[in-house]
Amino acid sequence: MESLEESSVIDIDDECLINHGSTDRRSQYLGAARYRYDTVDLCLEDCGWKDIWNMVLSRTKVVFFSSKINLLVPCGPLAVMVDFLTGHQGSVFLLSLLGTIPLAERLGWVTEQLAFFTGPTVGGLLNATFGNATELIISIHAMRSGMIHVVQQSLLGSILSNMLLVLGSAFFSGGIAHSDKEQVFSKANAEMNLGLLLMAVMGLLFPAVLQVTHSELHFGKSVLALSRFSSCLMILAYAIYIFLQLKGQTNLYLPVSEEESQTDVSLDDQAAPDISKWESMIWLSILTAWISYLSEYLVNAIEMASVALNIPVAFISVVLLPIVGNAAEHASAIMFAMKDKLDISLGVAIGSATQISMFGIPFCVVYGWVLGIPMDLNFQLFETATLFMTVLVVTFMLQEGTSNYFKGLMLLLCYLIVSASFFVHVDPESTLDEPKLK
Repeated sequence: MESLEESSVIDIDDECLINHGSTDRRSQYLGAARYRYDTVDLCLEDCGWKDIWNMVLSRTKVVFFSSKINLLVPCGPLAVMVDFLTGHQGSVFLLSLLGTIPLAERLGWVTEQLAFFTGPTVGGLLNATFGNATELIISIHAMRSGMIHVVQQSLLGSILSNMLLVLGSAFFSGGIAHSDKEQVFSKANAEMNLGLLLMAVMGLLFPAVLQVTHSELHFGKSVLALSRFSSCLMILAYAIYIFLQLKGQTNLYLPVSEEESQTDVSLDDQAAPDISKWESMIWLSILTAWISYLSEYLVNAIEMASVALNIPVAFISVVLLPIVGNAAEHASAIMFAMKDKLDISLGVAIGSATQISMFGIPFCVVYGWVLGIPMDLNFQLFETATLFMTVLVVTFMLQEGTSNYFKGLMLLLCYLIVSASFFVHVDPESTLDEPKLK
């Protein structure tokens, strides 16, 4: 069985060397990759249970031991054990937080593996769906537990983290690695995402202003109705944006003058899929279920962890929770920036922030609407002002279409200011006093 896999890998390399056209290379490459796994599937019919078991172990090794961050995987089972044996919620929160980080990274990796076999259109939809699945899973568990403001703050924190911490780290590391020149990126495509982010700010601003000014037509109902209406429009706008993005099937963060040359390079550098299509689907289901299970422990421990660790719930929600979903994006954005592929880094950071603001937040509002949970877009004035200032700062940083390490440093310092602000911020209505929804 091993000889079959090795020979099929050789076939892939040979066919990629023979064909020089980009279209021919892509079709031959993917065809050989599919042949590799079809051969393995046929071999399973003639193999014994021992060979099948060895294959399962080898695939598990590929999934869980191909990245150093997977050393944190045991923290998940440890969190469950600590909760069962001691019930110390501070330790449970920290362990479940650490244990979810590698699961979120592996979920993105498996999605990329599945995209090898689905084509660019379906692959783009998969990435759009599972790109921020961890944040949505945590938010759904928190919403079911009645911690609506925790949901709002965690989604807000994910946007702030992507726009300031992730993008700032990419600019800073790329500027240090290429200090002899000024890095450039596609300004036009960045402006498209920033326009969507400003639309999201508008959707969050008006409900907060309505409540602060006490100008609701129907007190206690107008904000919720406006939030649900605005959420539907935001999802519609994001769906049209995704449709336009997939219809063109071009990289929005690639300068037009470099598209042709970059396509050839990407085909040469493209790695073969490590697991088959069905294995990708199975692991996608397993990882999603595992994240969902561990997120329940994470959410249930937030309030007691806040007391045990003497950390405000707002700081946990805005700063600590987003680290779980953005760890993999953080690493990839830095890697691409150091390779002078700043357009990809920008797509990772700003694209993720756009997805959360235009899809993640409205989705939670609509989901709560279906379940009868009063989730709205009123993020309170302090949180909304923070988002507004962040979008303005990033907009001014990107208006020239260039980057250097100083711009990255300014974004990182802005993130430290935001983090410190939420550490000393007390919610008008404390999360600890919110009634639990039945």
